[in-house]
Amino acid sequence: MLNETVDPASLSNRIRGNLAELAFMRKATSLGYAVAKPWGEGERYDVIVRVENVCWRVQVKSVVAKSPCTTYYRIKTSGGNARHGHTLYSAHEIDFLVAYIFPEDLWYVFPASAVENRIVVCVRPRSNRSKFEQYREAWKLMRPSSMAATAP
Repeated sequence: MLNETVDPASLSNRIRGNLAELAFMRKATSLGYAVAKPWGEGERYDVIVRVENVCWRVQVKSVVAKSPCTTYYRIKTSGGNARHGHTLYSAHEIDFLVAYIFPEDLWYVFPASAVENRIVVCVRPRSNRSKFEQYREAWKLMRPSSMAATAP
């Protein structure tokens, strides 16, 4: 999807985050979802997505490389940083956390309940042993009928 000549790893975190948000909006729109970007930086979510008659609050994250000496990607599932502390996301603030893995050109679509109380999630794309593999390209989870079918 992203075939620009700039290496995302060479960009600042802010610019890379903006690029991931744009990539998300392009992907969501291509799936027929309506997308809106909130004004300002005051919310815990980055994008609002309307699917059918439901609006979702989506936090967008991105990863540019695997952790050193590992076979997995670490997706930061909290806000803030090590110096100022990690602020965990809750289902009261977001509905989905969606992560773009730049080197693999793929997405993970996590319901908020899957990332609540976590600082990071580690994923191994296309691995049967990865407990988060069920969320790879799981765009169907944003369909309200799918959410109702999975509710307890």
